[in-house]
Amino acid sequence: MSTTETTHEPSAGRVPHVDYLVLDNGDPYLVANECTSCGARFFDRRNACAACFATEFRVVPIATAGTVTAFTIVAFAAPGIPVPFVAAVVDCNGTSVKGNIINVEPDPANISTGMTVRLATFSLGIDDNGVEAIGYGFEPAG
Repeated sequence: MSTTETTHEPSAGRVPHVDYLVLDNGDPYLVANECTSCGARFFDRRNACAACFATEFRVVPIATAGTVTAFTIVAFAAPGIPVPFVAAVVDCNGTSVKGNIINVEPDPANISTGMTVRLATFSLGIDDNGVEAIGYGFEPAG
């Protein structure tokens, strides 16, 4: 197996909630592992491509803007998870990304398929050492 792994250093005192969220000094963005054989993209580590079974990948940045292709308003969740919230699939220039739609009231009047959104980050909390965990979602672009 030959996998290209890139470590992105988060900003001091901030850590991404997922490995594929990059918080370096510029604007935050997501990265995916792209199969060098067929171009399929996957988040997190892969041993083999689910599309063609190849074993070589390269890390590629994902577009930070996209279009909502599917969504649901979640009304029931595990204890401690505030509801309602909007879970969505966003097409980011050909890469499907799952994430919540944030910074908008979770009402069907405010969200639609075809809606343009952009990547946004938010604080998930700060630990006892002052390190802040950062999550991502998508917010309306206009």
